[in-house]
Amino acid sequence: MGHPKVVECSMVADLAMVRRLSRADRGLAVVATTRRDGSVHASVVNAGVFDTSTATTVAFVARGDAFKLRLFRRSGRAAVVFRAGWEWVSVEGPVEVAGPAEAGDQLPALLRAIFQAAGGTHDDWEEFDRVMASERRVAVFVTPERITGNG
Repeated sequence: MGHPKVVECSMVADLAMVRRLSRADRGLAVVATTRRDGSVHASVVNAGVFDTSTATTVAFVARGDAFKLRLFRRSGRAAVVFRAGWEWVSVEGPVEVAGPAEAGDQLPALLRAIFQAAGGTHDDWEEFDRVMASERRVAVFVTPERITGNG
């Protein structure tokens, strides 16, 4: 059995693949960054393609006390991998974390929008906002610098 070829293509074509694969498995993705010793820290998140006022990013919501946030702030970089069947795509680039200090009163609407971009729905947005606030949730954005995949 041969191994599929890994390719690095144009950003526009790759972002279309990221959008398609992120929707294929309800936004489930693996996010990876590095620890201080150079080893890899990885976890599963719900993520989606998200347009900010300045860039198209991959975004997800994280608990305010998540270990990965300290790692993102230290390394400044992450990779997010989406897959469907044997097809996969990885988005790698700089990370920006936006919590109450950065987003202010706009944070609840931002977290809702990211949740929806990752394929999420909710029956009670007030309850969603309450839980997000109690867990000190923050928005995480990965700006694509390199997109690789096998599609």
